[in-house]
Amino acid sequence: MGKLVKFFSRRRTWSLPYVLFLAVFVVAPLLLIMVYAFQAEDGGFSLENFEKFIHQREAMNTFIYSIGIALITTLICILLGYPAAYILSKMRTSTARIVVMLFILPMWINVLVRTLATVALFDFLTLPLGEGALIFGMVYNFLPFMIYPIYNVLQKMDHSLIEAAEDLGATPRQVFTKVVFPLSMPGIVSGIMMVFMPTISTFAIAELLTMNNIKLFGTTIQENINNGMWHYGAALSFIMLVIIGLTTLFTGSEDENSANDGGLL
Repeated sequence: MGKLVKFFSRRRTWSLPYVLFLAVFVVAPLLLIMVYAFQAEDGGFSLENFEKFIHQREAMNTFIYSIGIALITTLICILLGYPAAYILSKMRTSTARIVVMLFILPMWINVLVRTLATVALFDFLTLPLGEGALIFGMVYNFLPFMIYPIYNVLQKMDHSLIEAAEDLGATPRQVFTKVVFPLSMPGIVSGIMMVFMPTISTFAIAELLTMNNIKLFGTTIQENINNGMWHYGAALSFIMLVIIGLTTLFTGSEDENSANDGGLL
C-alpha cells in the first residue's frame, strides 16, 4: 500500500496520461504517415509517391495555388488584425475585454456552421461564390487568430520603453517603428503560424465557398485517402508536414531575431 501511495505521489506518474495521449494520437499517426509515404503498394521502400506528385501537374498546381491563397489570407489578416489589435491595446481594459470576447465569440461556433453562414450571406447579397468568397471566408474564419496574439503582446508591453523613446525625442512614427513594432513581433509571428498553417491545409471552407470548383491541397489529400490511395495521400500529407515544420522554424528564427534587434532608436 505504501509503495502504491508513493507511486501516485510522484509527479512523473501524473504525466503518464499525457504521454500516453501524445503517443497514441500524435506520434503514432505521424509514424503511420511516414511509413505509408515511403512505401510502395507491394510494401517495399519507395519514393514513387513523391515522384508521382512532382510529375502530376494538377497536384503540383493545386499545391502552389494553396500556398498562394494561404499567403494572401495571412497578409490580409495582418493588415486587418494589427490595427485592430493596436486599437484594442489603447482601450480601457474592461472595454477591450468585451471587444476581444466579441472577436473570439464566433470561434466557439463550429467552422462548418460559420462557413455555411458565409455562404448564406453571399446568397443574400447575390454575390457569386468563387475565389473572392474563398479568401473572404478564410479571413473571416482566421482573423481572430491574428488579432488575439498581437493584442496580447501589445497589452503586456513595457510602456516605460515607449516613454523612454519619447523622452529621447522620438516622434510617434519613430516610437512605433523602433519600439512598438519590433516588440510586437512575437505576436505577429504567432498569428502568422495560427493563420497560415490551417489555411494551407483546410478543405471544407474551399468546398463550401466555391461549390467544389476550386480545390486546395487539403482537398487533394482528402480525395486520395477517400479513394483508397493511402500511400499517395500519406506522401501528400508528409509534404504538408514538411511545409508546416519549415514555417515553424522560419517564424521561430524571425521571432528570436526581432527580439534581439528591438531597440529604442
